[in-house]
Amino acid sequence: MLLFGLIVAPSGFNMIDVDLCLFATFWSAVWAIHPECDIITQLIQEEEICTKTKNRETNQTQQTGCGTDWDRILCWNTANTGQIINVSCSEVFQHFSNNQGFIYRNCTSDGWSDPYPSYDEACAFEDDSESGSVTTFSTLKRLYTAGYATSLISLITAVIIFTYFRKFHCTRNYIHINLFVSFILRASAVFIKDAVLFSDETQDHCLMSTVACKTAVAFFQFCILTNYFWLLMEGMYLQTLLALTFASQRKYFWWYILIGWGVPSVLLVVWALTRQFYDNRGCWDDTDNMNIWWIIKGPITVSLFANFIIFLNVIRILVQKLKSPGVGGSDTGHFMRLAKSTLFLIPLFGMHYTVFAFLPENTGEIVRFCIELGLGSFQGFVVALLYCFLNGEVQAELKRILLKWQTHLSTTKKSRITITQISMHEVGGTQAHINGDITSV
Repeated sequence: MLLFGLIVAPSGFNMIDVDLCLFATFWSAVWAIHPECDIITQLIQEEEICTKTKNRETNQTQQTGCGTDWDRILCWNTANTGQIINVSCSEVFQHFSNNQGFIYRNCTSDGWSDPYPSYDEACAFEDDSESGSVTTFSTLKRLYTAGYATSLISLITAVIIFTYFRKFHCTRNYIHINLFVSFILRASAVFIKDAVLFSDETQDHCLMSTVACKTAVAFFQFCILTNYFWLLMEGMYLQTLLALTFASQRKYFWWYILIGWGVPSVLLVVWALTRQFYDNRGCWDDTDNMNIWWIIKGPITVSLFANFIIFLNVIRILVQKLKSPGVGGSDTGHFMRLAKSTLFLIPLFGMHYTVFAFLPENTGEIVRFCIELGLGSFQGFVVALLYCFLNGEVQAELKRILLKWQTHLSTTKKSRITITQISMHEVGGTQAHINGDITSV
């Protein structure tokens, strides 16, 4: 329907472009995909085919009847004079409507008649659904903007805490810092790409093809890859920590660095070169060529599947440890500890992403937006909250620093009061001495 309004009534573009851009923005924020651009590309290709057919007919001998005609939505093939051609709405707007209405055109002696009834009347598009989608998309846009902004602030604060205090310089927190940085880059990439692709409202982002927008999309893809891979590294580290108690953590840390940043870099280079030489269209944010798109989606899907296996294995290890004879407490206490551990693992492993990981891209768009934008945009904040701000060691260190500052301020205040009292005493003594001299004179 969004595309229908854009094409059928170009003069009313200002009423539709907000809806289209919002829809495209959400797909960009989730997977850098927006089906509307794919449909526009398809229509452009169909128009080119229709135009070529029309040109061939023009160069041939004059024929009776009506020649091939493009009405900005559909290519009407040649017809004999007096013939009536009809097309089903479901055939033209299969992406937007299942209505079984028909559009007709008559081939008259003067040429093609105008389509009747109009596309919007025949296919029963309602403005209410459009306004409702605008409201939903606007709400989601505000939601994910607030979510990524909150995540950025909290993650940057967490990185400063882990790097400033030497007490937190350990392999576990180094991995947390890398994960935090990947979330920071992901949030920043969303804002950068939105600013580049949608900064000019007069230009159709689907037809944009500049170095700036391609670079923004490539950077976004890199950040998505690194974020998923560092979620995987967190899972691998936790499993190694639980399974191999005496393993050298520093030995494995450099492998985590190599995989977490190196593998996404290689994948991005392969994807960018493939797009440049084999599918250099638009801003590289479409998925027409699924073979190329799987260079990005394939590793992400594999990392999610691996994290899901690690998640189950970690839960198994935790259950075994909680059931071991050395662990005290009642069964209720064991269950609560297990539930708490599981709750902490979900945002770390990104389990909510697996809901749509193996489904087609256009499955349940609204639900997908809510889950991946609503939860995904706040995931950085949740991770920083769980693994930094709610960490007992971090809270104790911050309380110690706060107490130290309060003691220092209190001491400084007392010193200033003492110095002031001494100065006032000296001034009073001097004044008394002067008064005595005056009296004697």
